[in-house]
Amino acid sequence: MQDDLTLILDDAADSMKKAIGHLEVELTKVRAGKANPQILDGIFVDYYGAPTALNQVANVAIADARTLTIQPWEKNMLQLIERAIIASNIGLNPQNDGVIIRLFLPPLTEERRKEFVKRVNGEGEQAKVAIRNIRRDAIEGIKKLQKDGLSEDTAKDAEADIQQMTDKNIVLIDKHCEVKEKEIMAI
Repeated sequence: MQDDLTLILDDAADSMKKAIGHLEVELTKVRAGKANPQILDGIFVDYYGAPTALNQVANVAIADARTLTIQPWEKNMLQLIERAIIASNIGLNPQNDGVIIRLFLPPLTEERRKEFVKRVNGEGEQAKVAIRNIRRDAIEGIKKLQKDGLSEDTAKDAEADIQQMTDKNIVLIDKHCEVKEKEIMAI
């Protein structure tokens, strides 16, 4: 019985850690005014019939604060990469010179910054929902154990631990979003 309870608590903690990790990955994809190769994560290129991540068919580098360069390992990939970037709808127009693709990140307008902040807050809200769902599932598991003979005091203590874990992770999500918002709004 105690082993099952420990398993539920460990599983909830692990799942919450994964939700925070996912949020961190998603926040790195939000542009904050300076060039960051991670904004290209999630773009897939048709590489001989198989969708392949952009960073696996080309070298992505930062040329300067507002420019990314993409140098494909095979010249015939230039057009495919260019089409994939346009189709990804990240708001950047690739400049192809026949050897390398350059992405110039325009300075962010106030309106665009606010859109990015909304996106960051939306990602934060999704992470909070995930954390709350994990809490709900863990508490349901504890209640099932209680029906099977777990003492009421132990169940209440476990639920309190789950709630404390949830509160801690919600605060962490808010901090991540706040840091990203400051980064975006900095001119």
